[in-house]
Amino acid sequence: MIMIWLTGAAVVVPVAACSSSEPAPGKAPQAATLAPEAQEQEPVKTHPFTGMPYESLKPVVAVKIENTAAGKPQLGLKSADIVYVEQVEAGLTRLMAIFSSKIPPKVGPVRSARISDLHIAPQFGKPAFAYSGAQSKLLPYIAEASLFDVGDTRNPGAYYREPGRSAPYNLFARTKKLLSAAPKASKAKDIGFTFGDPPAEGGVERKSYTVRWPAARFTFTWSQAKEQWMIAQDGKKDMAAEGGQLSAPTVVIQYTKTERSEFHDSNDSYTPLVHTTGKGSAIVLRDGKAYKAKWERESEDGGTTFTTESGEPMNFAPGQVWVALASRKPVIP
Repeated sequence: MIMIWLTGAAVVVPVAACSSSEPAPGKAPQAATLAPEAQEQEPVKTHPFTGMPYESLKPVVAVKIENTAAGKPQLGLKSADIVYVEQVEAGLTRLMAIFSSKIPPKVGPVRSARISDLHIAPQFGKPAFAYSGAQSKLLPYIAEASLFDVGDTRNPGAYYREPGRSAPYNLFARTKKLLSAAPKASKAKDIGFTFGDPPAEGGVERKSYTVRWPAARFTFTWSQAKEQWMIAQDGKKDMAAEGGQLSAPTVVIQYTKTERSEFHDSNDSYTPLVHTTGKGSAIVLRDGKAYKAKWERESEDGGTTFTTESGEPMNFAPGQVWVALASRKPVIP
């Protein structure tokens, strides 16, 4: 007898004599295997920060990076998963780059920490936080924050001075040494971002979009050929030290409440405090269009969700995400 498999049930059919299809003595009959196209394929795992495929989740490193003309070109930003643009003293801006899926060997110029960093970091768990000093009044807050302090004071061996650049814009960090000093740094996890197709409605075609702070402005110009928003600051292309212009497939302009903090610099210019919890409005740039959106972050250890005006998830395009934390009413230093 031989067994015939029909829709999952075995039917025994008597056969008068052995045939060439009958198993050899001592061997059990084998069930027919499905054709490759009929087998269910496992869904591709996508990274929570970028929506790109990944094999394993890695620790998170957050680095404060200079972005005035004196500190350019920056090194390592091309590899960042997320780049936050924050307002600092005198109406200028500074970057906090989040690395996990791709961690470059070196990054910089590394600059000092601000109070707003400590409110952004907890949504990543306890990331390794690289920075070059801070106001003495801020140090106790850093010590209590949800992060692993791998700044240049605590971990000087991870930093070096880049030849050909002037201080303080010549301090760079070696990421392997940053991570070795924070072996328990949190791995990447869901922070509220969603990736996928753009909304069917609501987008307005835009060739470029400019975001302004009191003493800085960023312009994001769509390149159809590269399917990226090309980044310029203060009227000049933002070039990378590795070569090429910085760009991203998704740019988020997140409008936040921004007010004076208790901290100020040596010139008595107060440090802005950017509130990234609560809710507010946003503009999401992707695929050559601008979409009105809403954002919400209920707590500091929770992520930030973005939705369309109708309440559907506001999907980002897979890849690097820039988040410009802007205020509708510029804060006067």
